[in-house]
Amino acid sequence: MSARTRIGALFTTTAAVAAVLVTAVPATPTQGPPPVAAAAKAAKVKVPDTAVLDGERLADAKRRLDRGDPRLREALGHLTARADKWLGKGPWTVVDKPKPAPSGDPHDYLSQAPYWWPTRPKTPDNPWGCPYEQRDGERNPEVDTGTDRRDVENVFDSTYELSLAWYYTGDRKYAEHAAKVLRTWFLDPATRMNPNLNHGQFIPCKYDGRAIGIIDFSQSYTSVVDALAILGTGAPGWTPSDRTKMRSWTKSFQKWLTDSEFGKQEAAAKNNHGTFYDMQLAALAYANGDKALARRTVLNARAQRIDPQIAADGSQPQELTRTRSWHYSTFDLVAYTRLADIGRHVGVDLWKYRGPDGQSLVKAVDYLLPAATGAAKWPHPELQFLRYAASDVVRAAADAGSAAAKAAVPKLERPPGGDLWELRPAAEQLDSIAG
Repeated sequence: MSARTRIGALFTTTAAVAAVLVTAVPATPTQGPPPVAAAAKAAKVKVPDTAVLDGERLADAKRRLDRGDPRLREALGHLTARADKWLGKGPWTVVDKPKPAPSGDPHDYLSQAPYWWPTRPKTPDNPWGCPYEQRDGERNPEVDTGTDRRDVENVFDSTYELSLAWYYTGDRKYAEHAAKVLRTWFLDPATRMNPNLNHGQFIPCKYDGRAIGIIDFSQSYTSVVDALAILGTGAPGWTPSDRTKMRSWTKSFQKWLTDSEFGKQEAAAKNNHGTFYDMQLAALAYANGDKALARRTVLNARAQRIDPQIAADGSQPQELTRTRSWHYSTFDLVAYTRLADIGRHVGVDLWKYRGPDGQSLVKAVDYLLPAATGAAKWPHPELQFLRYAASDVVRAAADAGSAAAKAAVPKLERPPGGDLWELRPAAEQLDSIAG
């Protein structure tokens, strides 16, 4: 996922990546819910109770891999290449940042607002260069040093990719390293993170934390939720005690998310922040056993999110005002498509919803297709257009039955690092930036 460790590489190797990305994503067979439950049981493949990913599709992919499916073997090569890189990295901890959060507690998470910049020279009397000003879409490199942001992205990405690599290969080294990363960041008393985001996206000399800092987690923590479900199928190194303690942390975090003032403010957000809040809450509720709350959250998103956020033509007006309108249009749809994935587990088909003016997720994806396939130029402001950013959301729409999206799949650009869709069929933000 996502939030994500590929950021630096994407921005520093744009030219090289562009040369590679002309290869189209190969067409996939029409996908529907595969009848794998009985077959998986017969093959002794455990089906993980994932919140976003479809556990039965994962089990079916594993059976196909075990039979030597050549296309999936290629995808597995890309996945294990990523997982292998994590083996020599981490674990990371929230307590090793140079300075603690404004609370003074080193166990409190801290991140800095990505688009805010100093306006004056840094001096002994003004070490930050305050006051800060906003430059939308321009990422201040300070945000990647001195806070927990980059480390937590490493935690999210590594545990997701390592757990998937273990599930498909059975190689215990992947599971054991994922378990070590999770225990260090979330569970060990000396190194654990407190389950709050009181100091997310602080602005020096202005705010000690902001509600919008919740997106640091909401855009990627659902990958950890699914990693936990995958490891919970019997991964070596991830003990029953670990599972119990992690469930406790996740429940505490959900309570903070719903009860804190910051959580309430983020829930009221009208743009992608609100969509990601709903997606995160629904996944947490599902994982914590409250399927009624998960279902209610998905149902409420129809009138509270889709109706006001998506226009009749499928555009997302609030995201189009950004300097990175392509990024944020795909970004918001990552949250929507993942929320629709959660809805599938609780009996809600978000893809079929139509608003009073015809708003729908299908139309929102259709709006991206000309630019996603290279048929037309994106007609809105974008500081760095990356065509492959839409690949996953188009794949999600194709899987949901959109004929236009299915036709577009062969024309998509392959994401950096290879196409992993059939091994993790849920949208990721492929050109992720913070904020």
